[in-house]
Amino acid sequence: MSENERSREEEAVYRTAGEWWVKSDGGPLSREERAAFDAWLAADPFHRAAFDEVSSICGEAQTLEPWPGDAPEIARRPRRLAMAAALLAAGLASFLFFDELTLLWRADFRTGTAEARSITLEDGSRVELSARSAIAVNFKGAERRLSLLAGEAFFQAAPDRARPFVVAAASGTVTALGTAFDIALEGGEARVVVAEHLVAVASQGRAEVVAEGQQSVFGPGLGITGPAAVDIDRATGWRRGKLIFVDRPLGEVVAVLSRYHRGYIAVPGSATRRLSVTGVFDVGDPLGALAEIERSLDLRPIYLTDYLVFLRE
Repeated sequence: MSENERSREEEAVYRTAGEWWVKSDGGPLSREERAAFDAWLAADPFHRAAFDEVSSICGEAQTLEPWPGDAPEIARRPRRLAMAAALLAAGLASFLFFDELTLLWRADFRTGTAEARSITLEDGSRVELSARSAIAVNFKGAERRLSLLAGEAFFQAAPDRARPFVVAAASGTVTALGTAFDIALEGGEARVVVAEHLVAVASQGRAEVVAEGQQSVFGPGLGITGPAAVDIDRATGWRRGKLIFVDRPLGEVVAVLSRYHRGYIAVPGSATRRLSVTGVFDVGDPLGALAEIERSLDLRPIYLTDYLVFLRE
């Protein structure tokens, strides 16, 4: 058997395993279904191994957090995506609309998957939103206050010494000191990269001044790390349509790519999520980026359609 034939055969087994997982997760199997399932498991040890693996990674899928508006896109796809939709529904339907309504209620501006947006605020400040990003704006008090609710944004603050320009994120704040800066939310923490002048970062009772060409990370339980030197062009490559990673963990890279992919990407296993990735990828081709990463790390992905992908070693 050729390598291609073996690959197609394995894919068919995993697809069948996924179908059995959907059926069994939906409720008790009938007597006839149970007999057919047992017969399929007994037919080849690989069937059992594939079903166990699919069961494990589908459990991971139930922890994935959807972005408002993605599910209807999946629902409109052809019937060949029915299994992917069922897998997603098992873990995501219970909170999909709650998350969407919550974000819609809190956000003044937001973007969808693979969408970027430039906003001019009432004071002349500008904000560039990356994909799957959201901000809330409150200019009513003594300060110009924004909150980064999701994703990443680049801020260019208009000068106004009487009213500080403050962005809240990850239980901390970044105050502009006549500056332009980028903030990205990553796993409950925030990373700020200063493109011009200075910012003041406050978190967990600590404060740091971060200068142009530096970055700092802050968040609950972390305090503030850095400041440390950073390549500004690399860190803000998304503004030019490029995602640039140098020795970054796979879990972090996938989290960023997921903002540009209409679907869900899971990386089961902490060891796999820690694998190092270096590369330059086009924001318009997240599946192409995944293919490059799979080849470079010698991963064995499972594609339950292009809209539900599991990366594994």
